[in-house]
Amino acid sequence: MKLRRWQQKVIDEFPDIVKNYRKFILKAPTGAGKTVLASEIIDKFYKNKKVVVLCHRLVLLEQLERGLSSKHKVKKLGLSETGKAFENYDILISTNLRSRDFLIKAIKTCDLLIIDEAHRVSPNGQAYKELLDEFDKINNDKSKLLGLTASPERRTGDQKDQLGLAFDAIIDCADIEELIKEKVLVPAIYKPFFVHDFDHHDLDISTGDFPVEQLANAIINSSMIEYACRIYLSERKQIKEKVISAWFCPDIVVAEKTLEAVKSLNLSVELITAKTPLKKRLEILSNHESGKLECLISVGVLSEGWDNPNCNIIVHLRPTLSKVFWGQSVGRGLRSAKNKDSCVVIDVSSNYLTFGPVEKLAWKLWNHRKSYLEFKNRFNWVSKQKYTENRDFTYLLCEGLLEDGNRCSYVYKQKLKSDSQCPVCKSFAHKDLYKDDLIEKPKNDNSLHKIFFDRVPKIFEEMNVSVWKSMESSAWKDANIYEKLFLSFCLAFSFVSGEQTSTENEFWNLTLQGEKKVREFLYDNSITIVQQDEFIFSALTDGLSKGRVIRPVQTNYGVAICGEDFMKNTIEINERKFQKALQIVERIAAMGVTNNEELPYYKIN
Repeated sequence: MKLRRWQQKVIDEFPDIVKNYRKFILKAPTGAGKTVLASEIIDKFYKNKKVVVLCHRLVLLEQLERGLSSKHKVKKLGLSETGKAFENYDILISTNLRSRDFLIKAIKTCDLLIIDEAHRVSPNGQAYKELLDEFDKINNDKSKLLGLTASPERRTGDQKDQLGLAFDAIIDCADIEELIKEKVLVPAIYKPFFVHDFDHHDLDISTGDFPVEQLANAIINSSMIEYACRIYLSERKQIKEKVISAWFCPDIVVAEKTLEAVKSLNLSVELITAKTPLKKRLEILSNHESGKLECLISVGVLSEGWDNPNCNIIVHLRPTLSKVFWGQSVGRGLRSAKNKDSCVVIDVSSNYLTFGPVEKLAWKLWNHRKSYLEFKNRFNWVSKQKYTENRDFTYLLCEGLLEDGNRCSYVYKQKLKSDSQCPVCKSFAHKDLYKDDLIEKPKNDNSLHKIFFDRVPKIFEEMNVSVWKSMESSAWKDANIYEKLFLSFCLAFSFVSGEQTSTENEFWNLTLQGEKKVREFLYDNSITIVQQDEFIFSALTDGLSKGRVIRPVQTNYGVAICGEDFMKNTIEINERKFQKALQIVERIAAMGVTNNEELPYYKIN
């Protein structure tokens, strides 16, 4: 098989990748051909060597077996395997939960460990932690951990559970926009609608996403399903080829209500869930791919491991704070097929307004709780476009009334000072999302940065440093939570390295070293910090400006412990220390500090 351009580029660069990293993720969009790439890497660089390939679901296991067996000696691990690993085969494929003892033996001796859908890897969870720990014990730099995924971020904001603790780097192999130009993928045509009566404000997001049960009630009590069906009927008329659609729902309750609504439109429709018997599931998927079945409604099944290139409409009925789920689900409709030139994405869940187009999504090995707190604002992505340099556009929310009495609610981009109709209902009635204050300004740390760099040198120059340093015990003893975080930030600035870094991995290694020192100080001084739901920048700025939350004793002691370091450094070093210190205090706020901490980079003896 002739490799695609992006696949050949990775093959050419692979020797340099493994020279620089031991544990890395190869990121490429859904449908780009990651399994083919993995097979080629094994064939070219690991022929007759020992390879373990892991995934988390049986359907992915079957795909991997088919994809790798044509060129390699493959064994699919049984449920209760015994014996010696790698006898008469080179590649062992398995889910991460099969025959753990045998799997561990294989990992201890493998040359390459591949994990498919690597965004699922939890360095702190039961499914992968033991296997990753065993891999880390291999005293051989030639053994490598290679992750494959289209969306390399953990869905959770738990700071003990970040991909950066399992992998060193993301290698961005293929870009959706490039693959669209090469006809490997088709472009998405987004149809975003804002459903006014969907109430998400009181939903608990402590786990990093909307809880399914609460989300389902909010959807059922709104007009979201009604909107989706009305828009679908309109959009399907615009498609020349056979219409084949996938509908994403959060749970079975919403899915069954959607099933009833779609049936009432006299369209062929089926519902598929993780509990659908395998034989029935395969039959449904086959009918959907051939076009005998137009509408496929799913709950937790189609976002990974499903491949129907003929699907030309995606309907999103699941509001989420997960950029991963948004990217994975929309990506399922972008595979190319004969006579298919695009995929319509009907989004009544505000995910497009929250995250933006999937082809523009950016990924990081580390993310914070503040990330998904921002995403709770259903116009998060649109709000950030307001601050585009030389902006000549705005976003409008159509207020036109339809025949059924509902508002159109289409959200569309328009040139400034133009007065065009809504592309959907042709109404001129609208709200400007920027002028009418329907969006929030993105949260940032600009105010803290300015105050810190202005005030620290001024306060430090006027103080008796030795006196304030001697106030350590008093400063910590009766400190409130905001004062503890302020002092932790000052400690972090003092402890963390200002060394210049060239990669995300280097940046985070130095950041975690600084965090470890802060945690050691807090433990040695019997100081605990309660885990916080949200990190508030203004609490840190208060100590250096108003002094209403952070009192003078804590402010001056904090400046005393970081000011000396600040004064002797260049502005560039202070800038680098500030950015790392900010990450440290955010992580401490998100995780808290206890007297029995156990983290991959810090354990209490």
